[in-house]
Amino acid sequence: MKLFDNTLTLLERALDVRLGRQNLLASNAANIDTPGFKEKDLDFKEAIAGALRGGGDGAVKSATHEVEGAAAGLDGNSVDLDRTMVALAENGLQYGTAARAAGKKLAILKYVANDGVG
Repeated sequence: MKLFDNTLTLLERALDVRLGRQNLLASNAANIDTPGFKEKDLDFKEAIAGALRGGGDGAVKSATHEVEGAAAGLDGNSVDLDRTMVALAENGLQYGTAARAAGKKLAILKYVANDGVG
């Protein structure tokens, strides 16, 4: 087994992308009454690939797109609050899962560093 692999790097990038998506979804909810506002989301696979290439915050921005098929109201706003809240909950669960995985990986490294004690 390789002690230092790319797992922590991948988890760090996944957390960054999930945080970026959470901010994007929160922006959708905050702009529900803004005339002409177009609902946005991001393609996770595209964003994580860009982040792994070293894109940082630019990876999230480049993977952001307007939600297709979102019906605009009379004021041109296309935010669907129900869909946004479900996406926020799903993204929060996925963020928590990645955070727990990173914590477990760090606990393993701590265990190994302490020669199996504690």
